[in-house]
Amino acid sequence: MTDPRYPLGPMPQPLALTPGERQEATRAIRALPDELRQLVEGQPDTVLDTAYRDGGWTVRQVVHHIADSHMNAVVRLKLALTEANPTVKPYEEGDWARLPDMGLPVEPSLSLLAGLHARWTALLETLTPEGWTREWTHPAQGRTYTVDTLAAMYAWHGRHHLAHIRRVTG
Repeated sequence: MTDPRYPLGPMPQPLALTPGERQEATRAIRALPDELRQLVEGQPDTVLDTAYRDGGWTVRQVVHHIADSHMNAVVRLKLALTEANPTVKPYEEGDWARLPDMGLPVEPSLSLLAGLHARWTALLETLTPEGWTREWTHPAQGRTYTVDTLAAMYAWHGRHHLAHIRRVTG
């Protein structure tokens, strides 16, 4: 049986991607807002307020979490592209998931993701090979990553949470 917390297995953290892997990560990031909208649009509150596993977040919280997480990812990307190995600011996603805005309808986060991912993929599609190797450091993890890593991690992150939502929506 698959661990319901990680239906796709662990998050990949490669330091380097091939050009084809970069294209696939960019495609996944570009597609996420539409795929997410298709899964949750029109779902009743009873579905949106259902947790994808015992002790897990509700579908509504997952949608808002994706928006929060991906906003942070774009900031990290921009820092990596404009500074020499910046140290990014970690955040407590579990604490964010308990803030009052998590009770909002999902539409604000769906709209935010559409615009955010359009800008994100516009950046990714214009990166030079050197741009993909730009570094950034996550202090809580004590590791330095590349833009390649960020793309792989967040392509996975979107698919990971789509799998969570599918457990509830079918």
